[in-house]
Amino acid sequence: MDNVGIVVDDLEAAIAFFVELGMELEGKAQIEGLWADRTVGLDGVRCDIAMMRTPDGHGRLELAKYHSPAAIGAGPHNPPHNTLGMHRVMFAVDDIEDVVARLRTHGAELVGELAQYEDSYRLCYVRGPEGIIVALAEQLS
Repeated sequence: MDNVGIVVDDLEAAIAFFVELGMELEGKAQIEGLWADRTVGLDGVRCDIAMMRTPDGHGRLELAKYHSPAAIGAGPHNPPHNTLGMHRVMFAVDDIEDVVARLRTHGAELVGELAQYEDSYRLCYVRGPEGIIVALAEQLS
């Protein structure tokens, strides 16, 4: 897999949120032209993208802000976790409580609560920009 793409309305807020999770901004670009229209099946595509990279360099997340045609909502702004489609991106973290506290400064809210799975993991889901659900997992042993 090369990357996962997420369409957002506030590109800078989304970048800041994922930087707080430890991702690095690899680069930004504006996408437009006939090749883009043909690839995504839309006419008049003009969007800004930001490519985010995991610290180990193996995973990437592409954030896209559409200027033309305008992005459209896909349903409720904060859909529940059991909504069909991509529902979350998971990150392994060293200190889950610290990460949650830092993400809250970027508007993130817990979806449920911080829970522990046996003696193995502490887990939670947080809702970030654009309603994106991010799962966090801290391995305990």
